[in-house]
Amino acid sequence: LPQIYDSPTLPIYKQPTQYQVSAEKERQGILGELKSEKVIKKMGRKSSMAMAAVFVVLASTLTTYASTTYTVGDSTGWQVPTSNSNLYDDWADNKTFVVGDNLLFNFITGEHDVAEVTEPGYDACTNTDTISTDNKGPVKITLKRNGDHYFICTYPGHCPAGQKLKVQVRSETGDTTPGVLSPPRNAASSLVVTISLVFVSIATFVLLC
Repeated sequence: LPQIYDSPTLPIYKQPTQYQVSAEKERQGILGELKSEKVIKKMGRKSSMAMAAVFVVLASTLTTYASTTYTVGDSTGWQVPTSNSNLYDDWADNKTFVVGDNLLFNFITGEHDVAEVTEPGYDACTNTDTISTDNKGPVKITLKRNGDHYFICTYPGHCPAGQKLKVQVRSETGDTTPGVLSPPRNAASSLVVTISLVFVSIATFVLLC
């Protein structure tokens, strides 16, 4: 008798139910939301890192270009020297003053003042050619130009006794020619260049991540 072989059973395609279609759409939607959330979080992390880099570099840049405030006479302050009439000359000798730096004169109001004068006024202890006078202590004076600056106390007898100060101010390049105006440490142009480099670096970092 001839052998009879069973024919293989073919799979029967079933139309997905409405519930299955809805479930699949919901699953795809959830996956899409999760993917979008991951992308947003990744972008947020990149933005946070980029902003952190901006603040760090700008902070270091601003620190680099910050001016220095010198307290005239240090702990002695601004007063008539009691033993050394060259007190303030000696104080200024070991310091380098740059355009943009500040001089802080500590004194008691009513007992002293501080006047910026010309070289002849400094030498003669007279205030006939006074550039500016401040009589309320303490006084902070910004050194806005390079060259020599002269300060005295105009109270009778104080300047001849040694209450006077001469400082030599340099620009960033070291020029001390009187009357040559210079921005503090050339901060403006250098800061623009630094900020430009920061943003270029951040853009490169974001693209590579």
